[in-house]
Amino acid sequence: MNSSNKKIAVFATILVLIAMVFFVVQDSSLFTFKENTEEYIAPETGINDPSHPDYDKIENGIHLRTGFAEGEGLQLVITNCTTCHSAKLVTQNRMSEERWKATIRWMQETQNLWDLGANEDTIVNYLATQYAPIAKGRRQNFAKIEWYNLKDE
Repeated sequence: MNSSNKKIAVFATILVLIAMVFFVVQDSSLFTFKENTEEYIAPETGINDPSHPDYDKIENGIHLRTGFAEGEGLQLVITNCTTCHSAKLVTQNRMSEERWKATIRWMQETQNLWDLGANEDTIVNYLATQYAPIAKGRRQNFAKIEWYNLKDE
């Protein structure tokens, strides 16, 4: 088989593969997705089921289902924040009151977050209190260290 015939064979093989993919995608029965209208239930605990006894349980200051810290405004944050995204997206962030407000404005302008109305102050206060920036650096400075001079020998 000469070089020209090899190129034609490779090209024909690629066309056959593309055609196969096209026909597979066209068969919608292979790609039917059942619309999930039920609330997701965590398989390991089932705690996301509202009938679960620990659904709104707080243990050691932590709301078990979401991981949010206990505090005034917790239920408002659960209702307004976890409707669209995971609680982990909130708990991994640490911001000042101004930054939390700016983030809420950004979500309202770009992500279709609704107007929080009178609840906004309570939500922002909860977030700024429970998930404020941590003032520590990588490590704290040494304190009360007795330094000594190295001697040349």
